[in-house]
Amino acid sequence: MHTDARKETVEHLLRSVPGSIALHHDLSSASGGTVLRTLRDSGGAISADETALVNDCACCALRADLVPELKRLAAGGLTRLAVVELWESVEPRAMAEVIVAHGGDVLELTNVITAVDPALVLPCLANGDDLAEAGLAAAAGDQRTVGDTWARQFEYSPVLAIADSEETDDEDRALLTQLHPTARQVPTGSSELTRLAFAGFDVESAAAAQHPACALLPQEADEAGVATFVWQRRRPFHPERLYQALEDLTCAAARSRGRFWLADRPDTLLAWDAAGGALCVENAGPWLASLPDAAWDLVPAMRQAAAALDWDPEHGDCCQHLVFTSPGLDRDGIEQLLDSCLLTEAEYTAGREAWKQLPAAFGPLLDSVS
Repeated sequence: MHTDARKETVEHLLRSVPGSIALHHDLSSASGGTVLRTLRDSGGAISADETALVNDCACCALRADLVPELKRLAAGGLTRLAVVELWESVEPRAMAEVIVAHGGDVLELTNVITAVDPALVLPCLANGDDLAEAGLAAAAGDQRTVGDTWARQFEYSPVLAIADSEETDDEDRALLTQLHPTARQVPTGSSELTRLAFAGFDVESAAAAQHPACALLPQEADEAGVATFVWQRRRPFHPERLYQALEDLTCAAARSRGRFWLADRPDTLLAWDAAGGALCVENAGPWLASLPDAAWDLVPAMRQAAAALDWDPEHGDCCQHLVFTSPGLDRDGIEQLLDSCLLTEAEYTAGREAWKQLPAAFGPLLDSVS
């Protein structure tokens, strides 16, 4: 979404890699029934063509057109690097997986890079507007927000191309680092960025790293007025008390995410994903502790390893693991509120069958059919 930083990054790659071409699908014309596909190299524009929407969806048109166009460029034999410059609200994971799934032996995904202006991190993350309100919706029914879309763009990429911005201060830099501490941060015009463009990328590992059961969540930190608070417990939430606290918890930080455990759904791993004052709660499958031994062979190795590292003798991998990052974070207030939502000692000792009889407060969020 940081358009200027993105263009600066793409222009650097075009200048520094001989035989490179940038492919960009502009989805802003979707209201007219088409998507504009442009090609350019370091010398400027090469071509501009329109492609029709697919199922009234600009993003679907992008998916359908992307791989054939990349294969056409590859067949010419002159393109060393095709830089797929994604439009503002397109998320890299979907496009990376499309390229790998349908590129065959012709295409190689060499890396995924997100361009970032540090001064815009907090404004983007705190923006709870729907993409439609911001003119960035990729389809008629696109219900994503600016904040959660930007968070996924940012957190998926192993490399962050950082623009030099006069407005950037220490708080911006601290927030950037705490939100994605494992990412490589490199200047947009650096030779290191050129090298990293060819470093390689594994979509399966990247997808696993986004799964709430094995995501590499940020650690505790406190710098330049920005803090990250990690909250972990081994007792399930009372569903009704947690539901009543959702608004306060969602607004307590610019970004929060992780996994959690509800007493009335003791076998279900639930994902927590909040940005811009909006919260997404999803069923992420079963806790491994609830599966029979024979079913473990069907579980990805990374998921098994993550569970083993955090295994509890009594509850297995069932746990609470939520992380909150924000300037001016009220650690104590968040901790007290979360702790108050856990089962009391009496509720806990009543056992799982009693837990399942508690009010199903999250039913409307988890059981609705779209």
